[in-house]
Amino acid sequence: MTIYIDIVLIENVIMNFIILLATGLILKEKMKTTRLFLASLLGAIYSVISYWSILEIYSSIILKIILSIVIIYIAFNPQNIKKLWKDILIFYLTSFVFGGAAFALIYIVRPQDILMKNGLFLGTYPLKTIILGAVIAFVIIMTAFTVVKSKITKKDMFCKVEMQLNEKIIKTTAMIDTGNLLKEPITNTPVIVVEHTLLYDCMPKEILNHLDELLGGEFKNIPQEIKENYMTRLRFIPFSSLGKQNGMLLGIKAEYVKIKAENKEEKRNDVILGMYNKSLTKRGEYRALMGIELL
Repeated sequence: MTIYIDIVLIENVIMNFIILLATGLILKEKMKTTRLFLASLLGAIYSVISYWSILEIYSSIILKIILSIVIIYIAFNPQNIKKLWKDILIFYLTSFVFGGAAFALIYIVRPQDILMKNGLFLGTYPLKTIILGAVIAFVIIMTAFTVVKSKITKKDMFCKVEMQLNEKIIKTTAMIDTGNLLKEPITNTPVIVVEHTLLYDCMPKEILNHLDELLGGEFKNIPQEIKENYMTRLRFIPFSSLGKQNGMLLGIKAEYVKIKAENKEEKRNDVILGMYNKSLTKRGEYRALMGIELL
């Protein structure tokens, strides 16, 4: 079987370009065609070198990792290590899905013309077969990631929250809980549940350290001056949760709350902060819980 290097190069440029394009769309990168083409060309040249065994270390894992890093830098120019590894991870996941879909189609169309050498699939199948396989793989990849992303964002999405209380700013990470429909019953005001320790700089510790007593109607540990300033501002918020059907939170209305999710920012003036006297998570990944309707 005759193999033409120019065809191998073109095929690999096309496949690499579509893989990088899909990776960029998934990551919502600002892409430039020139950078994608140069990165695709570099990957294609490596494929040709691998086929002809021009470099003895062509199959080295280290070389492949270095090549992946260079390709990602050329295509997307990540600004930090965390972003770089995220880009590489999505790049590899996309490549695996693409490879499975594209080469499965090639095998079905012309199995007798397929040759594998040094990890590279080659054949005399028409270029349109490669392009068709690439398009099918691209659709599969984008559909799969769209479905997965929608599931993740609905069930376990995090966002940045900025709250102002008594003219002081609190910033934290909140988890958006689709099951959180908590509202103050009289005014129907939405509630964000926050760890009470977040509010130490904004409220008297006499209140924050005695939440259970206040919920039980005991005010003996609260100085008179604090009672006069806060008792009319505090709200009692009933809630139900797994293992606790008749719970109660003490809340206070924030001056404003800013919610930053993805590339959007929402500012609300009608949010109550429900004070929770324990940690919401052991590792501190988030320190507030909010309902998805606040987005």
